[in-house]
Amino acid sequence: TKPVRDLERVGDEAKKIAKAARRLCEEGPSPRGYHELRHIGASAIEMLHAALDALTRMDVEAALAVVRRDRTVDQEYKAATRELVTYMMEDPRSITRVINVMWALRAVERIGDHARNIAEYVFYLVKGQDRRHSGLENIESAVRSWS
Repeated sequence: TKPVRDLERVGDEAKKIAKAARRLCEEGPSPRGYHELRHIGASAIEMLHAALDALTRMDVEAALAVVRRDRTVDQEYKAATRELVTYMMEDPRSITRVINVMWALRAVERIGDHARNIAEYVFYLVKGQDRRHSGLENIESAVRSWS
């Protein structure tokens, strides 16, 4: 089923994070990016838990909250990426280490995307409507009309 595929992809992303962590241990820590990685990582994990909970309870409102949170995680990821690229331009010696953090950040952001996919699947299971790629505003409008 679709949620199982997304969970498998979450595992793939976790493996990427572990590889980046190992490289950081071998090459030395990155001078930047850990705060952002922890923050966005915590958000993605919370989203995944909430999406699985929404799926278990078939809770459309909880699923909608996950979709809303994905937008925030995406914005935080973009801001962190911009900040890290700027830092690498200022200190080229840090490029290799910072790129490892950026790979981990990307994987964490993708985990959030998979959580969103699971949440969107809840809309399909409960209402029989495919809301993937609909955009947050369209999903919110549909949920309001179901209430």
